[in-house]
Amino acid sequence: MEWLKTLLVVLQIIAAIGVIGLVLVQQGKGADMGAAFGGGSSGGLFGAAGSANFLSRLTAIFATVFFISTLGITLLGSTKSQNSGVLSGTSAPAPVVAPEVPADTAKNSSAAPTAPVTGSSQNIPK
Repeated sequence: MEWLKTLLVVLQIIAAIGVIGLVLVQQGKGADMGAAFGGGSSGGLFGAAGSANFLSRLTAIFATVFFISTLGITLLGSTKSQNSGVLSGTSAPAPVVAPEVPADTAKNSSAAPTAPVTGSSQNIPK
């Protein structure tokens, strides 16, 4: 399933670059910028209006491929994976065990014992 997601991402990147390139090459309405790329000649490969129609159709195809690949990536990313990794077999976390302190270390400790705090020594406002 991971290879399909990788394929869709590659397809989406190619489609995005294709849409960007085709939009930049197309001639706008009333603009003569397309003549620099051969859009002004009527005897060209596609004819007078053929290049505009061809570029528009190709842009629509790339945009559709981009849209479909985006939906596919979203659907693949939203499904839960069956293999959830290391914790897939456990239902509860393992209990935490306190480390054992050797008896001679506890007797030789230089820390002062703490006195319990009583309720009378605290000043609690009512």
